[in-house]
Amino acid sequence: MNIPVEKEASKASPFSLLVPRSMQTRMGFLVLISTALIGLFVSQNQSVVAAVWVIANVFGFTLQRSRFCFASAFRDLFLFGSGHNMKGIIVGIGVSTIGFAAIMSWIVPNTNSGTLPSEAHILPVGISVIVGGIVFGIGMVIAGGCVSGSLYRMAEGYVASWITIGGVILGLAALTMTWNWWWDFTISTEPKIWLPSSTNLGYTGGVAVTLIGLIIIYLLVIYRENATGIFTPDIATKKRPAQDFQSRIRNTLDPVFKKGWNVALGGATLGVLGIVLYTIHMPLGVTGELMRASQLGLGWTGLDVPVLNGLADLGGCTGISDDKGLITHTFAITVGLLPGALMGALFAGEFKLRLPNNWRRYVQSLGGGLLMGYAAGLAVGCTVGALFSAIPSLSLSGWVFGIALAVGAFTGTQVIKRIH
Repeated sequence: MNIPVEKEASKASPFSLLVPRSMQTRMGFLVLISTALIGLFVSQNQSVVAAVWVIANVFGFTLQRSRFCFASAFRDLFLFGSGHNMKGIIVGIGVSTIGFAAIMSWIVPNTNSGTLPSEAHILPVGISVIVGGIVFGIGMVIAGGCVSGSLYRMAEGYVASWITIGGVILGLAALTMTWNWWWDFTISTEPKIWLPSSTNLGYTGGVAVTLIGLIIIYLLVIYRENATGIFTPDIATKKRPAQDFQSRIRNTLDPVFKKGWNVALGGATLGVLGIVLYTIHMPLGVTGELMRASQLGLGWTGLDVPVLNGLADLGGCTGISDDKGLITHTFAITVGLLPGALMGALFAGEFKLRLPNNWRRYVQSLGGGLLMGYAAGLAVGCTVGALFSAIPSLSLSGWVFGIALAVGAFTGTQVIKRIH
């Protein structure tokens, strides 16, 4: 089975020689210093946005080092029976769930007060999230990456990922022009179902139900792996002989900067980052700034961009910000992950321009991106905002989106089989 991949650029390409492997570590430090200076500059007037920028840098670094991608998690599970990446997602959601519950209990101590915790990704449940999840699942498998996965691969030099994100922005623009139809048709009447209050479970019950659900899914993933004979081998590490001080320092840092992370570690790290981000501002989400970019693009074309009914009251990845100027919190979290991922690629010596190996890959990237963009706008979030941050918010919408996403991803794998 040939999965959408991208080949490395020819050695003759000037782009592949732009950052020689021998220079990549030095370039990584240059990126580190540059992004730190940006954070310092922003902190002069926007301390919270500066903190979000730093978290986003770590977010991008973690995505790159652990190869954390929702598309590969679903695709590999359905095509090959490998649940390696899916387990990492489950671990991350589980970590975030515990932290989010603590934060929300501080914001809203009484779950029966009729108030929802501010900024939590508690989104409408109905046709919109089902259609959004299915379409997004199809799109991410066809494109070969979800939105966050495509963003970190952009920083690694994957040309197809740039095309995918371009498609996402176009898809969000299309959603912007049709949002009010969806609002009138279904979203305006869709309820927000928050497990602690809607089911009278409280925080303890809501967390318990969520964790039990995650454990069941984890066991199902193991069952799927067992049925297909897929397992993750234990790689024995050789004992190293006595080393000098410099070698010991290098061997300490290599697992962080040079070697790939275990995806469970990546998931847990992202879970902690989500908790920290929610503590200072709001949960993780990456499509909000792309939504803003799509609307700016529509304005530049001279089209009459409609006022989006009800969007400001939904929460999630709306792209709406009270911050002034270019560097808003949505800009910081989305754009900020790029230098973080670039640092990860450079320190590991993995940065190189990679070109699609045939014209169909360009079409898949653009088409998959269009589907993901439209769906993420409809569901008010992608796999990060509508799933990874919604389930820990104890929102039923996260589970509905996840089930719909699985249906879409399975459908996408069938499409990929026929294309290849």
